Amino acid sequence: MNAKLYYDDSADLGWLAGKTVAIVGYGSQGHAHALNLRDSGVRVVVGIRPGASANRAAAEGLTVMSVRDASESADVVMVLAPDHLQGDIYEQEIRPGLKPGNALAFAHGFSIRYEQVVPPHDVDVFMIAPKAPGHLVRRLYVEGQGTPGLLAIHQDATGHAEELALAYGKGIGCTRAGVIRTTFAEETETDLFGEQTVLCGGITALIQAGFETLVKAGYQPEIAYFETLHEMKLIVDLMYEGGPRAMWYSVSDTAEYGGMTVGPTLITEDTKKRMGAVLEDIQNGNFAERWINENRQGRPRFTQLRQEAATHPVEAVGRELRSMMSWLKPSVVDTEVPS
Repeated sequence: MNAKLYYDDSADLGWLAGKTVAIVGYGSQGHAHALNLRDSGVRVVVGIRPGASANRAAAEGLTVMSVRDASESADVVMVLAPDHLQGDIYEQEIRPGLKPGNALAFAHGFSIRYEQVVPPHDVDVFMIAPKAPGHLVRRLYVEGQGTPGLLAIHQDATGHAEELALAYGKGIGCTRAGVIRTTFAEETETDLFGEQTVLCGGITALIQAGFETLVKAGYQPEIAYFETLHEMKLIVDLMYEGGPRAMWYSVSDTAEYGGMTVGPTLITEDTKKRMGAVLEDIQNGNFAERWINENRQGRPRFTQLRQEAATHPVEAVGRELRSMMSWLKPSVVDTEVPS
């Protein structure tokens, strides 16, 4: 293995002793970081505007402040607000309170990679990025396990940015599972590429196309849903546990032969060339520029795309079928039927 890995024995929570960590934002990642650090004995404050998230943080026993007050009181400021808001939040509420020797931290490299945040030269800038949604980061920590993470150092003003970052990673449980050294650029570009081509965009488009093909051919939508979406979790779980080989081992020989012969006819060299173009679009900053401009203009295209996705026939069929499975915890969006 070429990657440099760090575990608990490489990290010392003592680097956070006597320091205050401000968690900016209390969403999926924010709540997990704040609660895990607190339970690791770190002094934590949450910087957030008044509202439901602030009330939830207070109810869970955390000290809640405005973002500016939290940043001014902290030695380490972890920015966990949404990517498209980080630039404004930094300029208006975080930067004025930064002091020489402080640390500015991120769980995703977007704002640094695309210069939405340009830190002063006298602060440490590091990234600890858990490779899981926040609810899993919290749950695994509570269970005594951990979430793998990525570490990157953008700026080492104090000479101890790495030690501080590893201490932070230990505080949220990442060094239990292992932390891999990377860069802000590598994390950002690979993360965006994975989301767009495989994990979110690619798999959703593939499911929708398969569903549409079966329904157009006259098969029942409910059967199409099971065959193209419902069973996806079973297959992904097998790959998550043991890679593609474990999946091939577990399915029937018929499925294995069919999958191995047909899959490459769908994901062709043209598909791979398109993936290369997507990666170039990320690397040269064009995607980031479009996304930032989309938000500045009030999200017109994003709103349209979100509505179109929410009203796809696979959503209505899935809602109906999932309501029959009493053991499934209803998704929050199942209570929000699109118009």
